[in-house]
Amino acid sequence: MDNEHLDVTKAVAIIENIKEIIDANKEFLTRLDSAIGDADHGINMSRGFTKALEKVRSNQYNDIGAVFKDVAMTLMSTVGGAAGPLYGTFFMRASMKLSGHQEADLALLAQAFREGLQGVVALGKAQLGDKTMVDALTPAIEALEAAAKQGLPLKEGLKRALAMAEKGMNDTIPLVARKGRASYLGERSAGHQDPGATSSYLILKAFCEALGV
Repeated sequence: MDNEHLDVTKAVAIIENIKEIIDANKEFLTRLDSAIGDADHGINMSRGFTKALEKVRSNQYNDIGAVFKDVAMTLMSTVGGAAGPLYGTFFMRASMKLSGHQEADLALLAQAFREGLQGVVALGKAQLGDKTMVDALTPAIEALEAAAKQGLPLKEGLKRALAMAEKGMNDTIPLVARKGRASYLGERSAGHQDPGATSSYLILKAFCEALGV
């Protein structure tokens, strides 16, 4: 197995793994969301990735971008609340960078993730420190880019990215939310881990596990 590239087979395996990890953490995500949101994040994410997996399993793909595009379209149409448009945008923007590629190395994957994050920021208007998924994604993608510049292997880059996503997720706990439903709580949102940052960490964890990190 080529561990230095993401290919179509691995991309489908990643979606399978995301679905499993989200399902396993569905109640945890919903519990986090019940403290500062609508108490539906876990349910919505589980439904979205269940449908996304059904979609990708029913198709044959020639490039990675097409896999992620189908995931994006499915998430946008099936996930309620803000998560559907935000995660849909992430996968859609990433798919555009990966379009036509049967394989992706660490550098290309980092570029695709950066495109995805830029789409999320443009749509949600959240910045680092606003207590959102951006707090997990930003340091993770910076770690991916740094690893790519150093010429590190794909698995090492993802390992470093996951560690930074976990730190970013944990760093949301003391923050006061400035975006989304949680922002309505003001100071009372402090002391709670952000569900969006948590699901972003779990999705990256699924990437890593599917690639044997």
